[in-house]
Amino acid sequence: MVPVAVLPAAAILMGIGYWIDPNGWGANSALAAFLIKAGAAIIDNMSVLFAVGVAYGMSKDKDGAAALSGFVGFLVVTTLLAPGAVAQIQGIDPSAVPAAFGKINNQFVGILVGIVSAELYNRFSSVELHKALAFFSGKRLVPILTSVAGIVIAGILMFIWPSIYGGLVHFGESIQGMGSVGAGIYAFFNRLLIPVGLHHALNSVFWFDVAGINDIPNFLGGAKSIAEGTATPGITGMYQAGFFPIMMFGLPGAALAMYHTAKAKNKERVASLLLAAGFASFFTGVTEPLEFAFMFLAPVLYVIHAALAGLSVYIAASMQWIAGFGFSAGLVDMFLSSRNPLAVQWYMLIVQGIAFFFIYYFVFRFAIVKFNLKTPGREDDEEETSAAAGSAETGELAKQYLKALGGHGNLENIDACITRLRLTLKDSSLANEKTLKALGAMGVVKLGSNNLQVILGPLAEIVAGEMKKIPASEDLSSVKLP
Repeated sequence: MVPVAVLPAAAILMGIGYWIDPNGWGANSALAAFLIKAGAAIIDNMSVLFAVGVAYGMSKDKDGAAALSGFVGFLVVTTLLAPGAVAQIQGIDPSAVPAAFGKINNQFVGILVGIVSAELYNRFSSVELHKALAFFSGKRLVPILTSVAGIVIAGILMFIWPSIYGGLVHFGESIQGMGSVGAGIYAFFNRLLIPVGLHHALNSVFWFDVAGINDIPNFLGGAKSIAEGTATPGITGMYQAGFFPIMMFGLPGAALAMYHTAKAKNKERVASLLLAAGFASFFTGVTEPLEFAFMFLAPVLYVIHAALAGLSVYIAASMQWIAGFGFSAGLVDMFLSSRNPLAVQWYMLIVQGIAFFFIYYFVFRFAIVKFNLKTPGREDDEEETSAAAGSAETGELAKQYLKALGGHGNLENIDACITRLRLTLKDSSLANEKTLKALGAMGVVKLGSNNLQVILGPLAEIVAGEMKKIPASEDLSSVKLP
């Protein structure tokens, strides 16, 4: 999520540029050209941003040495696998070099190099070498090891990359070949994979240049993408547009249904949770706080939600109602993309969204009442918890979460993405799920025997940082838990 987090910057810069000069796309305004080119600088270099961002984001202490290692590794791999280098190393005519090597500068390679760099950093950043080599000890050692690893990666990819690339392209083309139906299928699995966080892997195939689709950068490229033949009005953006009706209207409709079906005594309690989560979904497109409010309490509703998301993307793609985003399908991105030359009848997505608001509301309300689903506010009395039970002060809240997880002694690793605490525990049985939810967690996901994810919403990264600041020696016995 670290490299993805830079996309809003590109979207804002390019969006404002297109607003200033919607006809010339920079040709008629120096300021518009300035902003569009500035945004393109980010979009055109997403592959190296993934290498740097993933290495930094997955390093144990978010250190710049890990980011530098990712950059070094990426340069080594992409230089060795450039078509000219492949021709020279293999002793073949440049025209005989597989076309796959012309696409080696992509996000897939960036992610791969970033993961390897982070692993090397986590393992070797504390190594002490002999005194004669002491200068290269610790963090300075990691870029050196990464460059060696880059040579190994390049050597392996030189033989298997054409097959990998061919497979990815075939997968992408098979979905692309299904047109709007394929877009709907993609959206269904996009939502379905959110509970385990694997939707990001699926997104990279359709949103970025892993299989040649590259939907987000091509859309944000606007006029440039059209001129280069990498974008087609009415087609480019089809893997994004249908999410706007879901995130801006559908999920808030589901939130209203859950509020109306909550027990009378619990409505005040759940109102703040559902209102905040619904607003986040509408305004920014951040949906996890709302989705995790019901996905484990009522899994059948989540499957319905995934199916409706697939239907929405299918309809938008079929009708060629197109808008795009740099972060997520919320109001901000819709506004910024509306003047993009690739935005086609984007306002119809609002009409579609209003329809989906009522569809979500009535479908969710019917299912909740008919099957007596335990959505927020409808839990059995002994299961009910108070989201307001935790302290509002972040530092104190971090101590409460730490205690509920078994204390520092039970935590081997503390990390976070945009909405989740990502934890490695020594003994997962010490984590009190009921207390975590009472502190405000929307959900708790167990991955294997020792990995745990606690869904907190946008507060997750702040809480994780505060938890890391708490000394291991600090006594938590006086910390009150709900």
